[in-house]
Amino acid sequence: MKKIIIAFLLLSNVIFSQIKFDEYFENKTLRLDYFHTGDSLNDSYSFDELIEEPFWGGSKTNLIDPFNYGKYKFILKDAESGKEIYTRTYSTLFSEWQTTEESKKTSKTFNETITFPFPKNPVVAEFYSRDKKNVLHKRFELKIDPANYFIKKERPLEFDNFKVHYSGDPSVKVDIVVIPDGYTKDEMQKFKDDCKKLSKAFFKTSPYDQNENNINIWAIEAPSKESGTDIPADNIWKNTIANSSFYTFDLERYLMIRDNKTLRNLASNAPYDQIFVLVNTKKYGGGAIYNHYSVCSSDNDNSDYVITHEFGHGFAGLADEYYTSDVAYDEFYSLDVEPLEPNITTLVDFDSKWKDMVEEDTPIPTPETGIYKDKVGVYEGGGYVAEGVYRPMQDCSMKSISVNNFCPVCKRSIQRMIDFYSK
Repeated sequence: MKKIIIAFLLLSNVIFSQIKFDEYFENKTLRLDYFHTGDSLNDSYSFDELIEEPFWGGSKTNLIDPFNYGKYKFILKDAESGKEIYTRTYSTLFSEWQTTEESKKTSKTFNETITFPFPKNPVVAEFYSRDKKNVLHKRFELKIDPANYFIKKERPLEFDNFKVHYSGDPSVKVDIVVIPDGYTKDEMQKFKDDCKKLSKAFFKTSPYDQNENNINIWAIEAPSKESGTDIPADNIWKNTIANSSFYTFDLERYLMIRDNKTLRNLASNAPYDQIFVLVNTKKYGGGAIYNHYSVCSSDNDNSDYVITHEFGHGFAGLADEYYTSDVAYDEFYSLDVEPLEPNITTLVDFDSKWKDMVEEDTPIPTPETGIYKDKVGVYEGGGYVAEGVYRPMQDCSMKSISVNNFCPVCKRSIQRMIDFYSK
């Protein structure tokens, strides 16, 4: 297995070296907004608009995504040669909604976004979606001429940014942009103080504590008209800048944002790889979707845990390892398919997961007994179901409310993602 990993890394380095940033791209962002419409069984794409943004926060070296996470894949090709020059895998709120009971009864439209370095020459954007066997299928294509005068340049939500934690050039760092929601103009100092608490939570957690020099944290001074956030079941509605809300998919603690376009307009005020929304409330809640965004309430007693747990989803593609909590999803994982997330398995293709980290004398599956309490194994229960899905350790920050408790498998996955953005 180790030989396979080494070969994969060597191949990745060859692929990366073939794409020279300055040959294909300018040092700014082209944002592609599109609409995703459908129900539990069907979906379709339609183009919305292209927006030029002033910063490129991503890597200028690692332009081809080596990870196989997320339900969707985006491929950008040079129009003349057909060469792949940029790829990313990701998930969306729409893909989660498709697993809910509501999606069986009605159709909905979600606005979604892909960002990539601003191309120098015409390109072709291709969108792929996975079927139930996780096989990718091409769903949508758009030809883009960077000289098109319909590419928008105005920025409707322009605000100052400030550095919460800065370690250097964004092109060789993981850049996190923190968006405030529910902080009024008079509460901007509270937002700055809360950003410091967020940063402290990150850097007291392994492996982030060993990577302070590989991470930048930016924040946007964007006040809301009202303090707090929406709590629909309590008939509480607040006029906030990012339009966050509890009870997403009618799950009380699921604190998310449907207004993708506003969120992206806010994020464009700084270079970023990841968006983190900090919501000004004491109520427990949060959420995150891989390469989409992460959310956490600011003042709950468990905010430190939620910050790192949710960022594990949004940044590293980690799955939830708990299986007893009430969730809004219906048959989220098929037991005859290996999950995409790196920290759960159905044992369909365990060789592709953490088998290389399991000691030879550890049984697979692994019993939850004291002798294996601190050992990497294959423990049944995870991904919201008690049987058929397995996790790496008996406990982890992706399973229980626990701070600085990522298991070795999750730590490795997080470190690999940090390296991808920063090396």
